[in-house]
Amino acid sequence: MLLDFTVENFRSFYSKKTFSLQAQKLSEEAKDNVTQYLSYNVLKALAVYGANSSGKSNLISALQAMKYCVLSSVKLNPQDMLPYTPFLLLKENIKPTVFEVTFLKGEYCYRYGFSYTQSGIIEEWLFRKTTARSKEQPLFIRNNDGIAYNEAKFPEGIGLESKTNGNRLFLSLCAQLGGEISNQVISWFELDYRVVSGLNNQEYRDFSKMQFHQKKEVSQKALSFFKTLQLGFDDISTHEEEITIPNDIPKELLPILKREIEGKKNIEMESIHTIYNTKGVACGTDRFSFEEMESSGTRKLFDLSGPIFDTLEKGAVLVVDELDAKMHPLISQHLIRLFNNPNTNPNNAQLIFTTHDTHLLSSKMLRRDQIWFTEKNESEQTDLFCLTDIVLPDGTKPRNDANYEKNYIAGRYGAIPYIINE
Repeated sequence: MLLDFTVENFRSFYSKKTFSLQAQKLSEEAKDNVTQYLSYNVLKALAVYGANSSGKSNLISALQAMKYCVLSSVKLNPQDMLPYTPFLLLKENIKPTVFEVTFLKGEYCYRYGFSYTQSGIIEEWLFRKTTARSKEQPLFIRNNDGIAYNEAKFPEGIGLESKTNGNRLFLSLCAQLGGEISNQVISWFELDYRVVSGLNNQEYRDFSKMQFHQKKEVSQKALSFFKTLQLGFDDISTHEEEITIPNDIPKELLPILKREIEGKKNIEMESIHTIYNTKGVACGTDRFSFEEMESSGTRKLFDLSGPIFDTLEKGAVLVVDELDAKMHPLISQHLIRLFNNPNTNPNNAQLIFTTHDTHLLSSKMLRRDQIWFTEKNESEQTDLFCLTDIVLPDGTKPRNDANYEKNYIAGRYGAIPYIINE
């Protein structure tokens, strides 16, 4: 489970900003939205609101960028540049980008992070502890003076400090050479933490298709979910078809294409609908091409169903940018309930998402500590804050019985667009 994420000097984030899924003491609010693990009280969902261009998507990009840096480090050659995209609206900004995560895996709470520029890693650190109340132990710390590690707690690092290239993560090298702890951390980024887009959802369609084609258990849960939403179809069927080569392909390319598609097949998908007679009585079923006949909103739900139900099954972390795009507010609410409800989320999966759907604020589905905002200051830098951090003009903080949606639209919490009337 993810506890905290910190970003600094990445795109619109210049100053260090942290969001947290550690639940606050809000005894009067939805207790099912919180689970306990290793004595931590952890939120199962977190929503990020903000005006267009306020930095919501940059926050998601930061989560994705950290994952990419960790998983791609092993492939880097000594001369390769790192994907350094700092805040560009500050003259002569050359300070490093910083990423840090704190997460729970197995019997431990890990805190791992690093800072870097285009040319290399500046600092890197890994700490570990067993419970919220225990003392954190450094496993290794890397800075300009070199790499120091705890030989007793992190023996896999012995002798590797001199073999670590300036542009590579020490964690990555230790994992590549079979380190147990480093592989545990790497596996969280690889298996327990997925970032997806609610706008470019087609890229997950093949993953969701394969789950249905292989008749995995998660596909049946997804189908039950679709039926609950009454999307209009009764079932989904799949079959394989040979890949055909278009007739207008130049002859000189035919041998190359034939080699590439040899033995490969496409998975085609059909939705099964009930057919009715003129009296409105069901009289059979018919099949339609899912991708041609179903609405864009239905296709989006199908595309995201693979990552969603795979995450729920594995107890992993799912990050979705623009969750509500092409989606009815009631469906968004139902998706969030899947994560907040312990019956549909027994493995404590987490959902982090950006949204413009203010109806979620009035539904009281989210606790105050599950509602976060992004807002740019006068220098175009993104600020990130929780609803519980806000101090109202009268000196009080938002109450749990307040109308969050009305107050947000009225600008009492900030993080809304200010439109100039000419």
